Amino acid sequence: MSKYNLTHLKELESEAIYVIREVYSQFEKPGILFSGGKDSIVVTHLARKAFWPAKIPFPLVHIDTGHNFPETIQFRDNLAEKIGAELIAPSVQESIDKGRVREETGKDASRNWLQITTLLDAIEEHQFDALMGGARRDEEKARAKERFFSHRDDFGQWDPKNQRPELWNLYNGKKNFGEHFRVFPISNWTEMDVWQYILAENIDIPSLYIAHNRDVIWRNNSWLPMSEYIQLREGEEVVNKQVRFRTLGDITITGGVESGADTVEKIIGEVAAARQTERGNRADDKRSETAMEDRKKEGYF
Repeated sequence: MSKYNLTHLKELESEAIYVIREVYSQFEKPGILFSGGKDSIVVTHLARKAFWPAKIPFPLVHIDTGHNFPETIQFRDNLAEKIGAELIAPSVQESIDKGRVREETGKDASRNWLQITTLLDAIEEHQFDALMGGARRDEEKARAKERFFSHRDDFGQWDPKNQRPELWNLYNGKKNFGEHFRVFPISNWTEMDVWQYILAENIDIPSLYIAHNRDVIWRNNSWLPMSEYIQLREGEEVVNKQVRFRTLGDITITGGVESGADTVEKIIGEVAAARQTERGNRADDKRSETAMEDRKKEGYF
């Protein structure tokens, strides 16, 4: 009698591919929210496996804030070309120029919240009825409340009290006109799962995740990369450190950690010993206790 046993990672992979195929079967115009970070890269890799040898039947949708790491944009463009995927990159700067949003000012100004309007405008323009993202429940308490199929109303807003039960891997994608879904195929994965899967599948990642020398300043208890968007405050000093980034966002809000992890194997060892969440160095999550949930309720990823 044959035995068919899946490893932990293969079970997670199978679940995620099932969810991605459900999206394809239930929705008319889905896409992949692509940030250039490890999680959206893994979702894209899973989508390729789900439909191989055909190309993925979804565009990559990247909300371009204009404050990205240059390495992220280069990786995004190279990947889209490599896999033959359509790339849609709505611009926050265009939203500012059109008067749709107003640029933040002040010492902690960020374009993170401004992405919401740009994203919702893109959803309306391209008529997306589902967008898949790489959010995981272990990342942050607001994301722990998410379902695989996360319903959004006709204003693009998320109501954590109005989510549908998901029993026996049954996903309900029915919606009214103007509503849409955000879908999270790797919701059950942990940071460790993601890195072990990247290693097992030999997935390319941006160099930002690997320890490298960079000019940084110490701010908000992390090493913030120096860039043209940073204004030094009194007492701050630019130093060169060997750092890496556990999560990627705008260059203005993504703090790094000192690290010597220059291989994926070393990153896995570092993650195993970490005592702080990977989003612990994200300045956008430190604005309030409910910063992530507040953004999500407005239409954030």
